[in-house]
Amino acid sequence: MHSEHQLQLPAQSIETAGPKGKPLLEGAKAKLGFVPNMYAHMVNSPGLLQTYLSGYEAFRNESGFTPPEQEVVFLTISRENGCEYCVSAHSFIADVMSKVPADVTDAIRNDSPIPDGKLAALEAFTQTMVNTRGLPSAASVAAFLASGYTERHILEIVLAISVKTLSNYSNHLFHTPLDAVFEGRRWSDKA
Repeated sequence: MHSEHQLQLPAQSIETAGPKGKPLLEGAKAKLGFVPNMYAHMVNSPGLLQTYLSGYEAFRNESGFTPPEQEVVFLTISRENGCEYCVSAHSFIADVMSKVPADVTDAIRNDSPIPDGKLAALEAFTQTMVNTRGLPSAASVAAFLASGYTERHILEIVLAISVKTLSNYSNHLFHTPLDAVFEGRRWSDKA
């Protein structure tokens, strides 16, 4: 399935994680009801998982984006990076928690036009930020701002890219198996 290298570090549990990782996994279990496979692998570097969780929470709580907008950003970054785990997981979160219309989520998954103009502008600018490595043209910034967003939102997209780089790259390195809870929204970039 994958030709890329796979790290051999074992997935950790609350029982096997080291002293810095254990509370991170305990917190995830308390919040989510289970420890996602992604966290079980990322915790091999407690600093990696801690940074991910901290940045993720800051983006969720302080970005000024609505929950559906947050999913558009996370899904777009994860699709651009080809992260099957994160696109699948965020599709599930979009459906169940963020209440994103399925046609919006499916458009991002399929790389087809989003039916909502403001969300389409957000997706386009997020793609630009990923693909230009943070060097958008003046025209793309102007289009983003004209669609109702602010310069602060641009910085929040940088935060989301940072957070998703941590998870997308970790999932690539571990070939993280998808948790059963996300299975109904499995996505593949080989489609």
